[in-house]
Amino acid sequence: MRILFVSSTRIGDAVLSTGLLAHLMAQYPGARFTVACGPVAEGVFTRMPGLERLILVRKQRHSRHWWALWRQVAGTRWDLVVDLRGSALSFVLWAKRRVVMRGGRRPGHRLLHLGQVLGLNPPPLPVAWWNAEDAAAVAHLPQRFLAIAPTANWARKVWPAENFVALARALTGPGGALAGLPVLVLGGPGEAEAAMAAPVLAALPEATELMGRLTLPQVAALLSRAALFVGNDSGLMHLAAAAGAPTLGLFGPTPADEYGPAGPRARVVLADQHDYPPGADDLTRFPFMENLPVERALAAVLDLLPVPA
Repeated sequence: MRILFVSSTRIGDAVLSTGLLAHLMAQYPGARFTVACGPVAEGVFTRMPGLERLILVRKQRHSRHWWALWRQVAGTRWDLVVDLRGSALSFVLWAKRRVVMRGGRRPGHRLLHLGQVLGLNPPPLPVAWWNAEDAAAVAHLPQRFLAIAPTANWARKVWPAENFVALARALTGPGGALAGLPVLVLGGPGEAEAAMAAPVLAALPEATELMGRLTLPQVAALLSRAALFVGNDSGLMHLAAAAGAPTLGLFGPTPADEYGPAGPRARVVLADQHDYPPGADDLTRFPFMENLPVERALAAVLDLLPVPA
């Protein structure tokens, strides 16, 4: 059986879609999968069992990327096409069965919307894939640790650096719930991510800096043994939850009820709304991350972590 799975351009959305793939693998043992996704999400799928081909969809003007994708998949007779991008692609392919996720904002978590594509309720939780080589690549790092991800793809989603520092010290310092554990700082590649993480690293010189140093499968292998992950709304937050790490997602301007982390041990904590100044525009009306106190995040962590025996 051959299945074409058109997933997302972003890491977080791609991670959320992995539960559907895991479901299809269980339903159709031995099926061969072709996955199409954006370049930044490539690592979400590279270690996926049953993966026959991974096609990177690079956005082009006038939606020419869809034509480029069609040319790569039109010669195959597909048993099933799953299109999570809501495109017309599946309707111009030879397919025994096709399911297309419709676009547009609607109430409920993104995971529920994904489950509806295949009629699954409750929807399957995301998974993370890595192999022995990925695990070996991070074997020299601590076996148990606090992971923090102080970056995001939008500055307004970023919790203040001093709050990350205060939380890390409260947790790993004497008497803390993770007393004595090392701190690992994770983030993506590039100058923008490095600049967001720089104040945290300067205040925590003992922390291990891993900004852009690992592939996504290596990050998944690493996070699978984290004592705790704390991060802004980001792809790494979703990957941590999928890898099974106790995950606390920090939310302000983005809706946690739609994009909160989904995993066996995942929680969110929300910034407070603020008084709207006269003439406030829609952007100003979003909660500021500065309105999420360290004490609230710490209380959420203590609720998330297992109670000591």
